[in-house]
Amino acid sequence: MRLEGLNTAVTGGASGLGLASARRLVKEGGFVTLVDLPTSDGERAAEELGENAQFVAADVTDADSFAAALDAADAKGGLRGLVHCAGAGRRMRILEKDGTPGSLEDFEFVITLNLTGSFNALRLGAERMARQDPVDGERGAIVLTSSVAAYEGQIGQINYSASKAGIVGMTVVAARDLASRNIRVCTIAPGIMDTPLLARLRDDVRAGLAASVPHPPRLGRDDEFGLLAVQILENGYLNGETIRLDGGIRMAPR
Repeated sequence: MRLEGLNTAVTGGASGLGLASARRLVKEGGFVTLVDLPTSDGERAAEELGENAQFVAADVTDADSFAAALDAADAKGGLRGLVHCAGAGRRMRILEKDGTPGSLEDFEFVITLNLTGSFNALRLGAERMARQDPVDGERGAIVLTSSVAAYEGQIGQINYSASKAGIVGMTVVAARDLASRNIRVCTIAPGIMDTPLLARLRDDVRAGLAASVPHPPRLGRDDEFGLLAVQILENGYLNGETIRLDGGIRMAPR
């Protein structure tokens, strides 16, 4: 799809990977709707991006508020792109140190946010894209966000790994399902990215994480994620694929 004039919604768009993707899209001449929680810095982020951006508060696990946010995006000339970055982790163990079972609440919270939220992005985004007239043979494209934890989850990531593996599993199925509607679906599986969450770690911990990456031996930059997201939107032959963006890392057990 042509990026200039492309109307795209970005979930988790107030910071990190989502905001980096939005910056790239605006730089290429697109219009972006940042979708994030009411408690986020979405208004500030939209102001930073300028007149080609707006912020709409929504929770991706709440179908009604999410649908309303996508309607607001659709009203800006027809929704054709969706970059879904909203998600989170919550450390948990299968058995706690005292032998009690891990928290079902913590498991379900992450599954709902990461996996059910991604399904909402697929179904609600596709609903609006399917209404558009095809341009160069396609109506839209959706980019989901998984993680290398989908493949090599570490101890304490049982809920996170399960949710991210579910997103990988949905990708080719969604691409096949939506092919008749001329809508593409791809997923990015980032490794250790230099996001606001990692910025809270001590410098020595960050240095150790960077050194664990084969090449280049550093943390990934959120702008590198944004670059890949817009390349997926632009390249009409990318479909049904999960792309690792990780510097070649394979995560250790802990």
